[in-house]
Amino acid sequence: MSPSLLDLPKTLPEWLARCERLHPKEMDLTLERVLQVKERLGLRFEVPVFTVAGTNGKGSTCAMLESIALQAGYRVGLYIKPHLVHFEERCRVNGKSVDAEALLPHFEAVEHARGDVSLTYFEFTTLAIARLMSMAPLDIVILEVGLGGRLDAVNAVDTDCAIITSIDIDHTEYLGNTREAIGFEKAGVMRAGKPAIVSDPVPPQRLIDHAQRIGAELWLCGRDFNCSGDKQQWSWAGRNKRFNGMAYPALRGANQLLNASGVLAAFEAMRERLPVSAQAVRSGLALVELPGRFQIVAGRPTLVLDVAHNPHAVATLLQNLDQMGFYPRTHAVFGAMRDKDIEAMLARMAPVVDSWHFTDLPAARAAKAAELAQMCHRLTAANEPQRNVSCHDEPLAALRAALGGADPADRIVVFGSFSTVGGVLKDGLPRLTAPHLGSPG
Repeated sequence: MSPSLLDLPKTLPEWLARCERLHPKEMDLTLERVLQVKERLGLRFEVPVFTVAGTNGKGSTCAMLESIALQAGYRVGLYIKPHLVHFEERCRVNGKSVDAEALLPHFEAVEHARGDVSLTYFEFTTLAIARLMSMAPLDIVILEVGLGGRLDAVNAVDTDCAIITSIDIDHTEYLGNTREAIGFEKAGVMRAGKPAIVSDPVPPQRLIDHAQRIGAELWLCGRDFNCSGDKQQWSWAGRNKRFNGMAYPALRGANQLLNASGVLAAFEAMRERLPVSAQAVRSGLALVELPGRFQIVAGRPTLVLDVAHNPHAVATLLQNLDQMGFYPRTHAVFGAMRDKDIEAMLARMAPVVDSWHFTDLPAARAAKAAELAQMCHRLTAANEPQRNVSCHDEPLAALRAALGGADPADRIVVFGSFSTVGGVLKDGLPRLTAPHLGSPG
């Protein structure tokens, strides 16, 4: 039975704590329960919906979609996750996070609609945010998939345009341990007769086969759209549209052109319902912001924040770090979930890291800093110099330790879980000053 009004939580933190207790599993990949409650809520969207799936690049793709749409004058709802600091970051309306109080009636509505149906934290919060956006005066809704696609709670909403970003090995216990298996799960967000944009330049064959089997309108990178560029500018070409001489997106990193290319293909595919001007495209890409995605914070030393939390994302981070130029030393702050391929991430980063500062994270499935340090020591060959390694109970303490050992010309890279980067940002954007130059800002 649903509780009485007197028993319901009164604040967002109370609701979130309640959601964590409702279901015995953190993840329960089925759609039946979500669809059942969605139907009871009468939840539906009357405006075009973009659904974004993929292993890496989902957040950047969503942010670019939102930014261009806002510059085109559309009213935009965005569901993006996970959050870095505050839960409300997951729900943005017209470019701004909603207030916690605005979410409360929608949590209450989901609670009453679910009855005896047990929902996970992710399922419950997805339905609450979707209900808020379905009742807001919007022109476009953008939904980021949490995990996989086929059985993710977001897939309870039929999309008008699916975008699938890069595909790599991650969440193998849920999605399979090959790109083909994972690609099939991601392909589940496609819909018959609707555009399906694939910005991965080498997509798994099972993804392509599924699109053809259901009759999705498949747009492939390299076939239906492509991009090229030099050090100053880049160009994009789709089926019937072209943009030349564009400035690079404000989001840094070599992978962002692929993400931006998929976004432009999506807008071309949806041009009849959602036309956007060339100026909106240029302005949107120039103004887009997304904290924690190869975010460089000026200071002495330089600070780099990146939510690279799987080997594929770490490889991209390395590529981007290499393009930054010379730094005498690199200090790493790192924390990760235990179910990630941590050793592969450490092995890839080890050649460029001079000191490691491992951190505990506030999650039951997070690896302890001491475990990370042990892995790091195992990876260090006997004939290599032992790097400086320290352990800390939270990310800000790890950052302070890194700062204490850094020279002004060095750089500090904070990467791994969203909780690692979020822990550094919880009191605002840090401005670093090496100790012998003054105190941290």
